[in-house]
Amino acid sequence: MRTPAWCRTQSVQVGAACREVIDGLLEVNALYRLRAAQGVLGLRKKYGDARLEAACAKATTVGDPSYRTIKGILVAGTETEPAPETSGDGGAAAFLHGPTRLFSTATTPGMTNDDRDDHRHEEGAA
Repeated sequence: MRTPAWCRTQSVQVGAACREVIDGLLEVNALYRLRAAQGVLGLRKKYGDARLEAACAKATTVGDPSYRTIKGILVAGTETEPAPETSGDGGAAAFLHGPTRLFSTATTPGMTNDDRDDHRHEEGAA
């Protein structure tokens, strides 16, 4: 029977990264996430221990050690490619329109939309 204990034993045979993924899946609410752990270990049959270990390591590195992510990595064959580098912004939101559009719709007190549109056309003509 494929219990949480069986999953942990099998994951040790694959490698340290796989063990980390399985332990993470079974850490909280083990019975609810048992199928995901069994699914990860089931990928051994199709892809082998070495590829599964590499995919688990990559999924852990990018911060999404789930069955779906690990399977996607294996299907795409990207388990040996280096993880993408982060931009270094710490996940901060960005204004994606650029500095010229940041205040392009700003109006001065007493200015109507027609005045603003006329002002834009004058700037474009200059």
